[in-house]
Amino acid sequence: MSELSSTLAAHDLARHYEGGAVFALDGVSFEAASGEVLALMGPSGCGKSTLLSLIGLLDRPTRGRVMIDGVDLEAVKRPARFRARTIGFVFQFHHLIPTMTLLENVAAPLIALGVPRPERTARAMAMLEQLDLQARANFPPHKLSGGERQRGAVGRALVTRPRIILADEPTGNLDTHNGETVVRLLADHAHTDDALVIIATHNPEVSAVADRTLLLRDGKISAIQRRE
Repeated sequence: MSELSSTLAAHDLARHYEGGAVFALDGVSFEAASGEVLALMGPSGCGKSTLLSLIGLLDRPTRGRVMIDGVDLEAVKRPARFRARTIGFVFQFHHLIPTMTLLENVAAPLIALGVPRPERTARAMAMLEQLDLQARANFPPHKLSGGERQRGAVGRALVTRPRIILADEPTGNLDTHNGETVVRLLADHAHTDDALVIIATHNPEVSAVADRTLLLRDGKISAIQRRE
């Protein structure tokens, strides 16, 4: 896969802490394309979350670079705006705003894009319908089940139609059924909307649906596995 055809290209990424004494990442390079589901696996502390933070412009590398659609992230002057337009995030904890309804939570990312309120509401409701959550649209998060809250978090990440979805242990707090539902939603987004989905996970069942799995150990890629 050449850089010209890749959605994401990471080159010699390193992230050091404590004056260079701690290596969260050390020389990670890979490319990934639209329509692909990429799993990141490895023991705790291997660098999965750090890698997602660098790709998502939540942190800066000590060395190396990340390219998204040919744009060097080091050159991005307004990271928040770039993230709003390009990247969706799903975390282990849903992080829904407790004082807002589910519909308002899902619509919230569209505010940063300047989408008018009627369109925000329509797009958020359409997303909830895709997630089979339309009956819960006006419920606050505390009145939703854990699976419903996490599906709502997926909807919030997808509503902006991002080119890249970064998911950090998105099934970590879910039972098997709800975990499978969340992974299916993310994989469907990659394959039907031609997006790149990267999932950091400890769950081998998640990596089983990935097109490729990057195995990380001690801040390095130890192996790359392709789904047969």
